[in-house]
Amino acid sequence: MHGSLKRFAIGERLNINNESEIIEKLTEKGGDFIGLEDPDVWIDEAGLTHLYFTIPIRRDDKTLIHLGHAVGENLDSLEMTMPVLMNVAKEVCIAPRNTKGFRYNLVESRDKTDTYSTVRVAIAKEMGKSWKYGETVFNPNDHDIPWIAAHASPGPLFPATFVDVGAGKSLGVMNGRATGAKGAFTIGLFLYDYERGKIEWVSSSPLIQDSEAKTITFASQFVETGSGEGVLYAHIDDSFVRSYALKASDSEISFRPLKRAG
Repeated sequence: MHGSLKRFAIGERLNINNESEIIEKLTEKGGDFIGLEDPDVWIDEAGLTHLYFTIPIRRDDKTLIHLGHAVGENLDSLEMTMPVLMNVAKEVCIAPRNTKGFRYNLVESRDKTDTYSTVRVAIAKEMGKSWKYGETVFNPNDHDIPWIAAHASPGPLFPATFVDVGAGKSLGVMNGRATGAKGAFTIGLFLYDYERGKIEWVSSSPLIQDSEAKTITFASQFVETGSGEGVLYAHIDDSFVRSYALKASDSEISFRPLKRAG
């Protein structure tokens, strides 16, 4: 991939060292590896690049969903490790480190009936090693919020330099889907207490409903570009990526759709 913050082009497939060895271990009891999906990039305090992604494996009549991980000095030197979470986790949201020295990250998971998505805590003491599941912190079935009544999936948290909501807390974007056959994924906001691992608030209406989207507007990456300014990237209908220019003030966050990014 190459380009700018507002425009990029897809290049050659990313080569990840140790990928075949890890996939072989995950499929040694049978199953078909579908392919890596849903990449999320995070840079740690030492400058290392971490890539998190979905590893779906079809076995019998079920699909196992693991949260995969690779790390390196940059995207061209990544080496895959064993997944940080095993079935069922995807779409990671990296939280700041709390005062106890670990992170209450968030992931998309599933309810016990396996019919809709929920948001669950993932406790990470080391970002490249095995994490532990925490409690489910947002279940759409427990709330009367129409735009997120069917599915919920965490997007990125905004840094405090973009919008400061107080000590130990972050504002972030949430991907949600309404109920019904025509229910579409849209983008809203949520307030997260990363000290305690608690979602305190989810917006009553979505922030972004893309004019070209028919079923999916799914945000997964935010890049801060200046004081109170940044670019949010969202996948539209599994077809293209849209970038949105965001501006934050003391009272609101506004957005402006940019051209297709790729």
